[in-house]
Amino acid sequence: MYKIKKTFHLAYGHRLLNHRGKCRNLHGHNAVVEVTLTAAKLNRDKMVMDFSELGKRIKAWLDENLDHKVILAKADPLAPILMKQGQLCYLSAENPTAEILAELLFKRFTRDLKLPVHKVAFWETPTSMASYRK
Repeated sequence: MYKIKKTFHLAYGHRLLNHRGKCRNLHGHNAVVEVTLTAAKLNRDKMVMDFSELGKRIKAWLDENLDHKVILAKADPLAPILMKQGQLCYLSAENPTAEILAELLFKRFTRDLKLPVHKVAFWETPTSMASYRK
């Protein structure tokens, strides 16, 4: 089995509804996303995938959907207020924890971008990471 990994950076804001800790307050992070692809065989170029092509596709999705946006749960009453003021938001079905964001990215990259994703690691801070894999 062959594996490749590419790393991406993004900035975002979020808060967690009904959380008892300080993350209940709106705050921001500089996240690092690691995407690992796998393949049983290499392509005709002897690669799992060209790193440049992988980078363009993932970065485009991250830039369009999450980078420099506020990520909130759909049920968050702050979402319509922010969006009415022109704030770009991404609404998640659940509280946007690092675990939920890792799963969301895994599913989006697999389904929407048709990538052979093995694992997505979502580093919320330099010392705190959650991952999701098949």
